[in-house]
Amino acid sequence: MLKTLDVAALRPGMHVQKLLGPWMQHPFWRTSFVLDEERLAQLQDSGVEQVVVDLSLGAWDGEDAIADGVSPVIDTVATRAEDDAPAAADRRRTLVPEAAPDFASELARARRICGEARDAVEAMFREVRMGRGVDPGHVLPLIEEITGSVDRHPTALVSVARLKDADSYTYLHSVAVSALMVMLGREIGLSDADLREAALGGLLHDMGKAAMPLDVLNKPGKLTDDEFDVIRQHPVHGERLLREGGVTQAGVLHITRHHHERMDGTGYPNRLPGDALPVLTRMGAICDVYDAITSNRPYKAGWDPGESLRRMASWQGHFDTDLLKAFVRSLGIYPVGTLVRLSSERLAVVVEQNPGTLLAPRVRAFYSAKSRTHLLLTDIDLAATDGRERIVGIESPEKWGFRQLEKLWLP
Repeated sequence: MLKTLDVAALRPGMHVQKLLGPWMQHPFWRTSFVLDEERLAQLQDSGVEQVVVDLSLGAWDGEDAIADGVSPVIDTVATRAEDDAPAAADRRRTLVPEAAPDFASELARARRICGEARDAVEAMFREVRMGRGVDPGHVLPLIEEITGSVDRHPTALVSVARLKDADSYTYLHSVAVSALMVMLGREIGLSDADLREAALGGLLHDMGKAAMPLDVLNKPGKLTDDEFDVIRQHPVHGERLLREGGVTQAGVLHITRHHHERMDGTGYPNRLPGDALPVLTRMGAICDVYDAITSNRPYKAGWDPGESLRRMASWQGHFDTDLLKAFVRSLGIYPVGTLVRLSSERLAVVVEQNPGTLLAPRVRAFYSAKSRTHLLLTDIDLAATDGRERIVGIESPEKWGFRQLEKLWLP
C-alpha cells in the first residue's frame, strides 16, 4: 500500500517510492529507495516535506510509527473488490525490488531504454530549436532508467548506447555519457547527491548543440575552421539554455560549459587548467571523449573500444590520469565489443566483464587467425582457464574486414 507521509514521521527501513516537491532541489539522484539512518537524516535536512512510502515493502517498526504522519490521501491502494485483486497484486509486484538480471537480459533491456531515451532527448532538442527552452524536469524518468540499468549491470547500457548511427548520434551520445558518468561515479565512490548531478550533467551536457546550424552539426565531411569556430560555441549556448530552463546545480552547469576543457589548459571555451576543473567536469571530459571516439559519426567510423582506451591513455595533458584509471577499471581493459586475439590464435569478441579480474573477461571465439576461416561460436570464460587461454592483443575489426561485430554479442 502506498501512503503519503510527512518527513517527520519516517523511520529507517521504510521504502520510499516518491519524493513530493521540486525534484531539482532534493539531494537524491534516485527517488525510490529504502531509508537508512544516513538517508533519513539527509531527507530531514533537505527541505522535502512529504514523501510517498510503500508500507508493504521494507522493514520498519509498525503502524504506530506513522500514526501521526499519514496523509488522508492514499496515492495507490490495492483495496478494490475481489474481482480486481489480480490487477492489484500485479501493481504491488512491480514495486518489489527485482533481482539483477543476467547480462544478456540487461543488454536486451538496454536496447529498449536506448530507443525510448533517443526519442526523449530528440524531443528536448526539438523543443529548443522551436524556441521553447529546456525543461529539465521532463528527464527525471529517463535518469531513473539510466541509473537503474547501471546499478544492475554497469557496462550493459554504455555498450549498447555506443552502437549509434550518424542520425541518432547527437541524442544517444547524451544518454551514453550520462550512463558513463554514473558508472565512473560509482567506481570512485561519489555521494548520492554528486551521482545525481553527474547523471543529469551527462544527459544535458550537449544541449548547446540544439542551437547549432544543422548543416554544420550534421556535416558528413571535415569542418572548415569557421565551422569549427561555430561548433566550439555549443558549450556556451548549452549553459545559457540550461540557466534559462531553471537548472541551478553548479556541477551540471559547469559540466555543460567546460566538458571540452583539458588538464593542460588547451581546451575550450575558456582554456581552463586542470586545477580549475571540478571532479564532475573532469569526469565529463573523459566520458564525452570515450563515447565520441567509439561511436559512428557523420564523418568517420567509431574506433574499437579497447583501442580507444589505449589512445586516450596516450594523450598527454588531456585527462585527469587518476580518473582515467578509474574509468578503465569500471569499463574494463577490454570493454564489451572489443575484438581480441587469443593465445590459441582464435579471434574473439568480448561479451562480458569478469568482476574479479580486468584481464580475463568472457569472450566469444568465432574466427581462426591462422587459417582465416570462421569457426563455430564458442563462449570462453578466460578467468576459468587457469591461463591456458588468454588475450594476447587487441585487433582491428577493419583490418580483418569484420562489419557489424555487435551481432556477435548483442541479443
